Amino acid sequence: MEMTGITIVSGSTVFKGAESSPFLAPRGIWINDTLLLVSDTGQNRVFLWPSLPGKSMEEPTVVLGQKEIPGTHRNAGQTVNAGSLQYPSGVWANHEYLVVADAWNHRVLIWHGIPTVHGQPADVVIGQPGFEHNLPNCYGIGAEPSPQTLNWPYGIHSDGDQLWIADTGNRRVLYYGTMPVENFTPADAVIGQEDFHHKEYDSQNAIWPYTVRVDAAGRMAITDTQYYRVLLWDDWEKALHHPADAIIGQPGFSDNGQNQYGLQPSAHTLNWCYDSFFDDEGIWVADTGNSRLLGFRQVPSVHNAPADQVIGHADFETGSENIHTVNGTENTLYWPFSLCVHQGRMAIADTGNHRVILTSNYT
Repeated sequence: MEMTGITIVSGSTVFKGAESSPFLAPRGIWINDTLLLVSDTGQNRVFLWPSLPGKSMEEPTVVLGQKEIPGTHRNAGQTVNAGSLQYPSGVWANHEYLVVADAWNHRVLIWHGIPTVHGQPADVVIGQPGFEHNLPNCYGIGAEPSPQTLNWPYGIHSDGDQLWIADTGNRRVLYYGTMPVENFTPADAVIGQEDFHHKEYDSQNAIWPYTVRVDAAGRMAITDTQYYRVLLWDDWEKALHHPADAIIGQPGFSDNGQNQYGLQPSAHTLNWCYDSFFDDEGIWVADTGNSRLLGFRQVPSVHNAPADQVIGHADFETGSENIHTVNGTENTLYWPFSLCVHQGRMAIADTGNHRVILTSNYT
């Protein structure tokens, strides 16, 4: 079945955040059994709700990065510290840890347990020697990367034990065999570069890895924004030494055209994609520049496989954001940056519309 819009899906909620201070360009989202996390990126904060809201606006229980819910300043209007955020992106949590990619502070923050008070300081910082530092690769633009440093980290993923960071500005993904418990912990392995100290531009690897995902079966997806593609491995450990097994969005490793240089999108193409997420045997891709999500019922095993489903447009050949605004924006998406699937539910950060879409039935 081909999806033609959001509101025709039963159980959908269009969620705009706190009534006292709504979302502005939310870019990161995570749901599990007991939590909704949203990176309200445009306002330098992360909101927490203890369950999925059932109405369009609801006050969060906790805001991170600000001392109060209405706060919006970068680093809360102060110098960088353990409780501040600057352009937070990827988020992840279970009952033991909460992790935020604090992209413009060039670090990843980890909380032990779920924070319970506004502006709660993080327990661990990765990518910087301390909470008061925030230069790219610790020393500034042009500094060489290392196993301990980060440069524009936008995406994170964990299974509760292992941690992967999309170290976007360094054109690599860092792997930690256990969740770091000390500041400035070095990574155990690197994906996309020959070693920790290189930042090469190589089409065989992700040029701009914005997010990384690993499913329970060990399959890996790296969303490579700058090459308009998603790189897939049937076993994430293969990514340490081998090119991807399959590519979504392009016919080969050297190809990098927006919508494959077509005048309009198709079921094969992508345009400024920023996220992907495994779902049972399939995968969904946030085809951000085409203002849609593409669904593949089976994870592709060959390059350039066509999608089976589309959310946000009535067909695969439409790519304009909010194209039917004369009828409102309820059936459309505008630059969706991220998504999360959990036990039959999907959450979408509909960034350009400054909202989140929550649905319990999307197949």
